[in-house]
Amino acid sequence: MKMDWCWVFLLLAANLNLGLSHINGAGDHPLAKINILKASLALNKSANITAQPVLLGLKGEDTQWVTVNFVNPNPSVDDWLGVFSPAKFNPSTCPPVNDPKKQLPYICSAPIKYKYANESGSGYPKTGSGSLRFQLINQRADFSFALFSGGLSDPKLVAISNSITFANPKAPLYPRLAQGKIWNEMTVTWTSGYDIDEAVPFVEWGRKGDLQLRSPAGTLTFKKNSMCGSPARTVGWRDPGFIHTSFLKNLWPNFVYTYRTGHLLSNGSLVWSKTYSFKSSPYPGQDSLQRVIIFGDMGKAERDGSNEYSNYQPGSLNTTDQLISDLSNIDIVFHIGDLSYANGYLSQWDQFTAQVEPIASVVPYMVASGNHERDWPNTGSFYDTTDSGGECGVPTETMFYVPAQNRAKFWYSTDYGLFHFCIADSEHDWREGSEQYKFIEQCLASADRHKQPWLIFAAHRVLGYSSDYWYGQEGSFEEPMGRESLQKLWQKYKVDIAFYGHVHNYERTCPIYQNQCVNKERNHYSGVVNGTIHVVVGGGGSHLSDFSEVVPNWSLYRDYDWGFVKLTAFNHSSLLFEYKKSRDGKAYDSFTVSRDYRDVLACVHDGCEATTLAS
Repeated sequence: MKMDWCWVFLLLAANLNLGLSHINGAGDHPLAKINILKASLALNKSANITAQPVLLGLKGEDTQWVTVNFVNPNPSVDDWLGVFSPAKFNPSTCPPVNDPKKQLPYICSAPIKYKYANESGSGYPKTGSGSLRFQLINQRADFSFALFSGGLSDPKLVAISNSITFANPKAPLYPRLAQGKIWNEMTVTWTSGYDIDEAVPFVEWGRKGDLQLRSPAGTLTFKKNSMCGSPARTVGWRDPGFIHTSFLKNLWPNFVYTYRTGHLLSNGSLVWSKTYSFKSSPYPGQDSLQRVIIFGDMGKAERDGSNEYSNYQPGSLNTTDQLISDLSNIDIVFHIGDLSYANGYLSQWDQFTAQVEPIASVVPYMVASGNHERDWPNTGSFYDTTDSGGECGVPTETMFYVPAQNRAKFWYSTDYGLFHFCIADSEHDWREGSEQYKFIEQCLASADRHKQPWLIFAAHRVLGYSSDYWYGQEGSFEEPMGRESLQKLWQKYKVDIAFYGHVHNYERTCPIYQNQCVNKERNHYSGVVNGTIHVVVGGGGSHLSDFSEVVPNWSLYRDYDWGFVKLTAFNHSSLLFEYKKSRDGKAYDSFTVSRDYRDVLACVHDGCEATTLAS
């Protein structure tokens, strides 16, 4: 019994450490620093704030720069400007105050973003006047700007600007593609302000230059009572609009298709998005050039320099921009968890889908669930942390399609040409005997290695190997209980590469089984590889994670920087792996694999098919 209690204590301590590993150096969500419920009125007739232009998107733009001019007769260094949407404050949404001595809140929703007034120039604390530029995206409502004194902890509302709005705030926006449940199906998901009783959503699409078809779309949304806790259920709540998904079926392989999303209004008029294009998937097993991008933990960042993610996701825009610049050489993207880091501030999901739209509208943008999407106490997540900010997976499941049987259980398989992908959900139990374990084995076993020789496993948390500092403190260089159940499956079904995020750096192992390198090569593997290569690729954009001072003998390459992995399958026998830094897009680590089908079939330790001496 004494040993059992010791084991429980060690597990609790390990989980605490790993929680620290993920937030080490990051602090609170930037919007959480604003004590918005404490905001008080200090309106000053001599203070003024104006925003121009008043009407945005006159040429169909979904993003536009706005100039905000402001005057405060009593300036201070901690004055700040917040962007609010909807423009009017609505105290009726505030939580009840039971103490009659306490002031009733005046503002009950966090701003979308903010900047300090002195960013307009070093002279602001003396002159009290300044000008700032903000970049706004269409988020289905009008906007206003508010000037506060008192800093973030004790905000005092000094002045409110005029309201501004997009010409069509309900416009269909931010399409994101995803693989359907079969290889020749593509899904298109987008966001709008149109409910189904107001307009009928659909996608017009077809092969480039051919007759265009129209496919209907389903519509989903969610309400505040779908959130599991604060801030998602309180100051972070913002109406998500309506999420539409259409299924484009019976695609011809390797063809370029054009599409645009549309809404048929009740008066018979049509509202259209911009026109986009994508290339359909190759037939499973087809010998052709196929290129895959994999990373985790990117988050979002603001191009206007607003403090909303200052020093939190500094690499996010670099990763995004590198992928955009190389988009003609990318076929599919996997973002394996910790997508937006909205952490319960719902406005940030629009910001994130707008940021990735140049990528996700052109190639399938496949996602996995991470702790910042799913985890919340007593809601069924494997980890009882508050990392999702009360979202408990609902925004992710609604805003991004994945070909899962149940999107609340975010595990799925998908095929792309020569690749077979098994995407696990590390925020639900994966251990032997669990529902997910059965899925993982079935997914790995279903791979036809003659058609799809490259078998890839991915999960958010490190269920394999990582020499992250906190994992080193815990002792086993993995998520607790991570690989104990799964390594025999990786070995039995000869998984080529396993990818993870969660730890914000890059690391590659040797081909490994049960903590032992099973292949001495470093940069080129030929013939029978004998084990699985494990890769941490969590440097998509969030704050970086320190490595352990101990370098395990299985760790071949470590990099404390932002980056992503690119896999290039040339054919059934040849694969190129490249780790690229987000700052310049150059490859800093790479290896190749060359092998034949018989090498995949070959017997390896704990991975041999049964045989008989009978003839």
